[in-house]
Amino acid sequence: MTFTSTQVLVAVGILLGWILLWRVSSWKRRRTLEASRSGARLLSLFGRVVFMAGLIVGVQWVVIVTAPDNHGLLLAVLGIPALFAAHGLTRALTVVAVDGSRVRSGRR
Repeated sequence: MTFTSTQVLVAVGILLGWILLWRVSSWKRRRTLEASRSGARLLSLFGRVVFMAGLIVGVQWVVIVTAPDNHGLLLAVLGIPALFAAHGLTRALTVVAVDGSRVRSGRR
């Protein structure tokens, strides 16, 4: 059985079309998976933040209700989480600029 050049070109075109379709579908699948992973990470982070905030508020509420006269304990229970929150917010909101204007010398 012999094939004409037109039949060979059509077969090669169909084969290249299938390969291209397979590559495009794998790119779309990869993008969809990455988007779902980032959404899951964000939801997981949100859940952990809400849980920890509830835990801190619960401990603070228990201490405030049970020991309102102990000022040292109140200061510790309210101050230490505030320090951690301030540290995290300061790091998140601080803009760090890298100055790339230094001239490099030839020596290391």
